[in-house]
Amino acid sequence: MSKLVTLMHISLDGLIGGSNGELDWVKLGDKLFDEVNKFTDESDTALYGRKTYEIMEAYWPTAADKPNASKHDKIHSAWYKRVNKIVLSKTMKDAKLPNTTIISDSVSAQLTKLKQETKRNILLLGSPGIIPLLMQEGLIDEYVFYLNPIVLGTGMPLFKGITRRIPLKLLSSKAFDTGVIALHYEKI
Repeated sequence: MSKLVTLMHISLDGLIGGSNGELDWVKLGDKLFDEVNKFTDESDTALYGRKTYEIMEAYWPTAADKPNASKHDKIHSAWYKRVNKIVLSKTMKDAKLPNTTIISDSVSAQLTKLKQETKRNILLLGSPGIIPLLMQEGLIDEYVFYLNPIVLGTGMPLFKGITRRIPLKLLSSKAFDTGVIALHYEKI
């Protein structure tokens, strides 16, 4: 049985995006990208909400083809093109997208079945609109928070709508030279 693992940048005050969803405050770097690659190497399925999927689909399929493509762009583009993509959306219709399945109802049952049938991990990248739903349903097995050294004050809270306790166990922590701290938890 596979695990559903989420990777999320977060501010010190628990926000995952600025007031307009902007991510210009996120600190990146080669060592952090190498860390993320460990998680992509362990997964063969990516899970997205509709908005994040549309952003990813507009960029990653051709990111490696750009003349100034970074090492990270090339690696992540290759991963994106080969993995199965699951999109949670009530409005998106199946348009026969390559390696893409749309789930619009019975989310909990379908994701539970997918976790049982998938050999490698399912990776949830971004998608702040669906994370509270998945947390409430107890579907996320591991959380990797990239804690950025900033207080935003206003913006998109990660834990909005969570109405139950979700106990976690720290698996690892790692500090990066950018000031970001990776906190890797599993659901107890």
